[in-house]
Amino acid sequence: MYKNILIPVALDHENIVARKLDTARHLLAEGGQITLLTVLENVPGFVSEFVDLKIDNHLTQKVTDRLKTVAGGDSTIICKVVTGKPGVQIAQYADDNQIDLILVGSHHPSATDYFLGSTASRVVRRAKCSVFVVRE
Repeated sequence: MYKNILIPVALDHENIVARKLDTARHLLAEGGQITLLTVLENVPGFVSEFVDLKIDNHLTQKVTDRLKTVAGGDSTIICKVVTGKPGVQIAQYADDNQIDLILVGSHHPSATDYFLGSTASRVVRRAKCSVFVVRE
């Protein structure tokens, strides 16, 4: 059983979150903690010259609110939002916060994923803790 489980959530792939939460609840030790994490990618510098967008302009709060909705209103689930590259930030968050299991979702691999890599495969390569891959 795991004490601290991290579930990365890509808001465009919410359909798998319920399965990941069910899996996490089965693997969670009594008194353990589940954290939902979304990573917002940074806007490239050349784009920021043309767009007046700042991550701090309510986007983080909106995404956090969306994560709370995805969590089904379960107040025991921690919801966090960070910025950066998902494959790097998920592993870094896990390392910084004593996470002992990351539950990532993944669709069935294709040639495109093989050559370009997916967030799930990047997390598996970088994480210092166990990673459980839940298929769609």
